[in-house]
Amino acid sequence: MRVYLKGLVVLLALGFGVAQAQQSVNNILDAGERNIRLAQASQDRVDKIVEQERELVDQYNTVNKEVDGLKVYNALMDRQIQNQVEQMAKLAQSIDQVTIMERQIMPLMLRMIDGLEQFISLDIPFLEEERTNRVEKLRDLMERSDVSVAEKFRNVFEAFSIENEYGRTMSTYKGALTIAGGTREVEFLQIGRIVLLYQTLDGAFTGTWDKEVRKFVELDSSAARTQVRQGLRMARKEIAPELLLLPIDAAEAAQ
Repeated sequence: MRVYLKGLVVLLALGFGVAQAQQSVNNILDAGERNIRLAQASQDRVDKIVEQERELVDQYNTVNKEVDGLKVYNALMDRQIQNQVEQMAKLAQSIDQVTIMERQIMPLMLRMIDGLEQFISLDIPFLEEERTNRVEKLRDLMERSDVSVAEKFRNVFEAFSIENEYGRTMSTYKGALTIAGGTREVEFLQIGRIVLLYQTLDGAFTGTWDKEVRKFVELDSSAARTQVRQGLRMARKEIAPELLLLPIDAAEAAQ
């Protein structure tokens, strides 16, 4: 009986030792798993930090490229700004010169208009109303502040060009003229600045502008009336141009 009890005690001791060993193994395994999980978590954190560092490096490189681009852009802008400053200086100088020219050109244009008005008054009196109205419009234009000097000069130059063109044209137009004590409708024949003639619509009266006495005088010749009638038809482009025999004032001798 004593031997049996001793064996039982030995078995119990051995079982207790095995249980303790198994518990120790389990504890070791659990610790190992915890360490593995902790190591995995640490590795995940490391991987995350590495990824963040890589992203930061990429951002840094991108920012560096943008900075380099901005440096090039700023250098270009600096050159453009410098060019604009130089252009502004030249423009300011040009504006000063234009201001001086405006002060000089305005009196010149006024003298040109005065000369044009005098020229028209001394010229043969064709298209009197149209030509004098053009001069009056020029004078009104000179007083307008909303019109540039360049536009004013263009209009003055255009008026001179029109007057110059009259010297190379042959035209006809209708108007009223006092003849034989009454007002009659006539058709004028203007040939450059050489001669200005008229003929009533019924053909009863024909005349020409006399530069010496500065008035219209009647032409009694039937041949002159026929020539004027032909000239009027030519000016209206009803017949082809041909030679006309018309009364023309002799040229004045040079003084």
